Amino acid sequence: MLLITAEQVHEICRYPDLVNALEEFHKQAPADLKDMLMTSVQPEPEPDNHMLIRAAWSHGNALGLKSAAVFPGNRTRSTLPVIHAAFTLFDGKTGVPSATIDGTSLTYYKTAGDSALGGKLLARKGISRMAMIGAGAMAPHLIRAHCEIQQTIREVVIWNRTELKAQELAESLNIPSVSIRATTDLESAVREAELLSSATMTTDPIIRGEWLSDGTHLDLIGAFTIEMREVDDDAIHRSRVFVDSRKTTIGEIGEITIPIETGVMSESDVLADLYQLCSGTARGRDSDNEITLFKNGGGGHLDLMTAQFIFDSVQNST
Repeated sequence: MLLITAEQVHEICRYPDLVNALEEFHKQAPADLKDMLMTSVQPEPEPDNHMLIRAAWSHGNALGLKSAAVFPGNRTRSTLPVIHAAFTLFDGKTGVPSATIDGTSLTYYKTAGDSALGGKLLARKGISRMAMIGAGAMAPHLIRAHCEIQQTIREVVIWNRTELKAQELAESLNIPSVSIRATTDLESAVREAELLSSATMTTDPIIRGEWLSDGTHLDLIGAFTIEMREVDDDAIHRSRVFVDSRKTTIGEIGEITIPIETGVMSESDVLADLYQLCSGTARGRDSDNEITLFKNGGGGHLDLMTAQFIFDSVQNST
């Protein structure tokens, strides 16, 4: 069984190759999914700790299990990340363990690759301006992924609630032919963006539909619980809505579920997921003027796809 480190994941995961692989995997039958969440309640004011176990099985191909420890207190007690994870990949024909992969780095790349694939299929051609809302651990991966897939991007503007973090992120990134800067003006960042990527942990929408320009592509990553939303009802109403997977978003994440429950949209207004878009059974963008909204919900199937890509890349290089 192979042991694949974070450094190896970083070397292997070039976004054009990863996105192409994810597109091909989405042409296969969807994997079966099963999640389990364990919580350790901590005395106040300490936040609770969690263990997330996420399994996916692509029958006949591969199966995998990601275990993630989520310790929010690390933000204040140490410099350690909040999330630490490990992924185990098994052969789909024999059940033999194939590899253990650093799950934290795998998660970064599968999440950014998922969003970049959504952008490849739904964003207008020839866009030049991107806005990144949020400056957390996912932000540099999302910026790099979109810039490597949308190679006409020439300007990235970063907004974050804490201005210093946005400035530090802008200064840390060096992408050829791309100007990267921080801003304190959220409204202007949204209005000027042709591709808007948002990765915050807000429960109250911070992106207003009235700010969106015609032709914008919205890439929403941050919301992952039933209470969380990054955009308001007007943004939903103005957009053609797509998701990475119906199974992991509808009824699971507030970004989509709350507007359905309040009557702002219906389930049928989710026009397609990546399985449908990649297989050609549903259409994506219809015109340069429409606003497209892509909800990145994640899911164990994407962990499994990314693990298969990483494992195959290691095998092919030896």
